[in-house]
Order: sequence, then structure tokens, then C-alpha cells
Amino acid sequence: MFDFFRKYNKIVMIFLFLLIIPSFVLFGVERYQGSGRDEKVAHIEGGDITKPEWDAQHRIETDRIRQQSPNVDPTVLDSDALRYATLERMVRDRVLAAAAAKANMTVSEDRLSRIFAQDPGLASFRTPDGKFDRETFLRVTGRTPEQYEAQVRADMSTQQVLLGVSGTALTPPALVAATVNAFYDRREIQVARFAPDSFASKVTVSDADIEAYYKDHTSQFQAPEQANIEYLVLDLDAAKKNVVVSEADLKTYYEQNTARFGTKEERRASHILITAPASMSAADREKAKAKAEQLLADVKKAPNTFADVARKNSQDPGSAEKGGDLDFVTRGAMVKPFEDAMFALKKGEISGVVETEFGYHIIHLVDIKPAVVPPFEQVRATIESEVRAAQAAQEFAKAAEVFTDAVYQQPDSLKPAAEKLKLTIQTATNVPRTPAPGAKGPLASRNFLSALYASDSLERKQNTEAIEVGSSQLASGRVTQYTPAHPIPLAEVKDKIRAQLVTERAAVLAKTEGEAKLAAWTAKADGATFSAPVTVSRIDAQSQPMPVIDAALRANAAKLPSLVGVDLGAQGYAVVRVTKVVPRTPPPPEQAQQESAQVGQSVTAAEADAYYKLLKERFKAEILVPKPADTLPVASAR
Repeated sequence: MFDFFRKYNKIVMIFLFLLIIPSFVLFGVERYQGSGRDEKVAHIEGGDITKPEWDAQHRIETDRIRQQSPNVDPTVLDSDALRYATLERMVRDRVLAAAAAKANMTVSEDRLSRIFAQDPGLASFRTPDGKFDRETFLRVTGRTPEQYEAQVRADMSTQQVLLGVSGTALTPPALVAATVNAFYDRREIQVARFAPDSFASKVTVSDADIEAYYKDHTSQFQAPEQANIEYLVLDLDAAKKNVVVSEADLKTYYEQNTARFGTKEERRASHILITAPASMSAADREKAKAKAEQLLADVKKAPNTFADVARKNSQDPGSAEKGGDLDFVTRGAMVKPFEDAMFALKKGEISGVVETEFGYHIIHLVDIKPAVVPPFEQVRATIESEVRAAQAAQEFAKAAEVFTDAVYQQPDSLKPAAEKLKLTIQTATNVPRTPAPGAKGPLASRNFLSALYASDSLERKQNTEAIEVGSSQLASGRVTQYTPAHPIPLAEVKDKIRAQLVTERAAVLAKTEGEAKLAAWTAKADGATFSAPVTVSRIDAQSQPMPVIDAALRANAAKLPSLVGVDLGAQGYAVVRVTKVVPRTPPPPEQAQQESAQVGQSVTAAEADAYYKLLKERFKAEILVPKPADTLPVASAR
């Protein structure tokens, strides 16, 4: 067979070429690239959101959450609710961006420049000469400065869309009162409870009842599908095992990063400023410069008078009254011409006239704190940790490629990959299709479990591909034993069904008794037995069930005392006697203002949300994937 292929390989290749190429023409390349590549998950007028875009954005958001909260439960990050919330935010951003573009809302260059200049988070990316360090910014943030600027522009433009609505919301006193009173309204009540436990002894459940319930509710008694698995995890800790750090590497790193481990040189200077802004005429600038030169001559003759001359003549309002003192500063704190002149002086020296964008300066260097660099041995542990982390990241990237290739090339076993990378094969039993509560590591990853339950993994017991299960963490697994979903035998759930039927029937008896007592006590109050009076409200339930509180507050305050019945479901029944309304003690002015502000915020959020819903309709925004049963709220405004 193989001899035939070797002998006639050219003929075979031509045949395959003629067979495969027409299929590409007829069906398209996309059919061979896997479904879902361009799957649309949301539509907004003018564009769509695809599943890869959604996945990428969710990965960015979960990575940010992991960095901010390292101990967060992985099952929460990988939940359908959080993924859907990410998609909702993406749709919201697209809708607001479309509205901003439609209204021609832009951000001026001057305003953007002021924002960047005042942003303390950007200061760390500036070099000593005032330039912006693009490489460091890209490495730390994962974005270019242009991408960051575009994001800021987009955010500010979309904020303007909602500002016209949220910034004009009104909160009348009557609305505040009605809203606040809903929480603070109080009633004095007495309660008679009819608990199912009191009626359980009157309930009889036969074996026939249990069998009938079992047959009618078979879906409740299904054991879920489960799998026993083995898996490998490759992470930074595993990569560090292959990292070897030499003493020479540590010393080289120390020499290259000396400034980071010590303190920078600090200089304390005083100055005299004669202002000369760029808008000043040439003649006036000459006068300012001449005045500065005259003052320089004066302080050169009598250096001890520098502080007095500065108090009388310096036009810098921040330092003049302190004799021109600027306190200790490091490089990068002052404009470059001033800084260059100051760091060129020796202690006690006075500079010549220095021109900057602010005018003309005379600088007196008062003191110097030299840079302090700790010895190598003092920071060795820190250096080793940093070098190991850096090399581990590089080692992980190499190992990830080997890991991915190994689990694919030999799909029927994880042992070759484990031996190549010195990893330990781990096992787990009764693993469900979705993450179990409290699961950790790969077992908390929905993507990893989905790969395990794919047909290749279940039927052929093959390795999954390398799955990203966390930041710098890959996993691959294989199913060793699979148990499909199956009915639980009646014998195993018989006691559970009996207890459930007793509870249900006892609750029915409790409700029947409660309704009978309500009717009797309404007709004739004599003989009614209630608990001691308590005063309740929505913010102080006094251990009463919330349905009791709601019923008491809904009772007609003009016809008190009155009786109301409350069906508590599995908790039985309650008859509530509402005796009186208890007025709220007027709050202090500060609390009243705070309550008014909180109501105002709620009104603002509601109006912004309503306007956003209107915009969604206007721009035909629609999410095309089903909404999970449990979803997270998405803020309507940032």
C-alpha cells in the first residue's frame, strides 16, 4: 500500500488537488476554518459584534479582575452571567458611540491635553527629559498611546451623550418623601403563626404515594453525567522549575537597574523668578531679562541676601514668601532648562540667568542629598525574585508551545507531555459538565470542562487541546471513565420523597387552619391569640418574614386595627393583626440631605437607563444569544 503511494505520489497529489480545490470554491474557505469564527452575537446599526470579539473582551475584563482581586472565585469569572454582562457592556458602548457620532460630539485637543497633563497615572511613563515612554506604556497597559487616546476620546464622547439627560434630572421633595417613606414606614403588629411542623404528625404518606410522586417527577431524580479524568497543568510555577539563575545574571541585572534599588539624588534650591510669558512683547521681555540680570548682580555681590531679594522681587507666588525655597526635588520635577542649570551647580553656587517658558530665573543651590545605592547583597533576594519571574515568563512561552504540540501529537496519553515538561499528571473523579461550587484551577474553567465533554474526548478518550484556564496557565485533560446521566433508583430517594411530601401536606394543613382562624377572628375577635406587639418596617423586620412586612404595610391605615392573612408557602401561614401606624422620627438635617441625594442618584440612573433603552431602539441594537437564567446588572451610566 505504502509502496504504491511512494511510486505514484505525483499522480496521487494531482488527484487530491482536483478533489479538494473545487470544494473550496463551492463551499468557501470558512467552512474549513471552524464554525463560530464570524458568529454574530449582537447587532447594532452599522456593525455587528462577533463571538471572537466577545471572547477577547471578556478575557481582558477577567484578567483585570484577577489582577485587582487575585482570590476571586474562578467559577464566577467563567460564569454565563458574567460573560453576558460583558456582552451587554459592549453593546452599550457601541450604542453610545453611535449616538455620539450621530450628534457629532467630539473632544477638543486642548481639553484632551489638559486631561493627559493632569492624569497622575501617566506621569510614571514620562522620561526625565519630559518625553513619553511608548515602549513602557505598551508593555504595562497592552495598548499604544494612540489606542489609549482613542479610548479616552470615545469614553468622553459617550459620557456627553448621557450627560444631557442625567445632568438635568429633577428630584421634587414630594418624590423624595414618597420614596424614603416606603423604607421607613412603620407598623405595630401582632402575629399568629401556623407552622407546618405543628401539623406534620397529622400527615400520613403511603408507599403508593411515594411511588406515584417518583413517577410524576422523574426529572427531579436524575443523577447528572460525570467523568473521571486525568489532566496536566502548565503554569508559571511549573516553568520556574526549569529556570536556572546564575550569580553573573543577578549582578548584571543589579548593574543595569541600580537606580531602581536606591534613592535618587535630591537637590534643594531657591530661585528668583521674573515672569516673561510667551505672549509678552519683545520689548517687555528685554526689560524682564534686564531686571533679572540686575538682581543677579546684586545677589552675586551679597549671596547671604538671596532670600530677602527673593521675597521682595520674585514673581513666583508659590515660593517668594519662603525666600524662593523650592525644597528638595529629584530629576524630572522641574522644566528641563531649570533642571539642567540646577544640577550643574555645586552646593552654595548661584546660577546665571536661566530662561524657561515661565520667564527668567536665578537659582541658588542650597543643599544636595546624594543618591544612595544599596549594596548588591542587600537587594540580592529582590533581584533574584525579579529575574526568576522574568525568565519564568520566557520559559512559560517556550513550554506552552511544547505543551500544546505534545498533547496534540500523542492524543491518547498525557504521559509524553508530562515527561517532556516534568509535570505531574493529576486526577479527579465525578467531574460534572459545568464547574461545581468551590471548584478550583482547571476544574473551575467552563472552557476546559466543555473540551472534556466534547465528542472526541468522550468517545475516543483523547486529550483535549491546550486550554487557557487562567492567566499564564494552560491545561489539557482526558476522560478515563464516563458515566451518562441516569435515573436514581427509588430506594435511594424514598426517604427524601417521604420528607418532602410530609412538608408539603403539613404546609397545606397549616394554611387551612390559618385561613379558618382568620375567618373566625374577623367575625369575632374574642379568643384570638397573637404574639406580643412589635414595630416593624422594611429596614427593621424584627425577624419577621418579608411577606408579613409587605402585608402589614399594605393594610388600610384608615381602618386599624385590621387582620390580614399571609400565605408563607413552605413556612406555613400567618395571621397578622395591624394595630397602628408608628410615625417616623424626623431625621437630622444631614441625614435628610443624604437621603435626598440618594434618591436623586436613583432618579438620575433611571432616566439615563430609560434614555439608553430609547437609543437601543433607535440604533436597532439586539443581542442574538440567549440570556442566562441568572444575570448581573449592567450600570446604565459610568
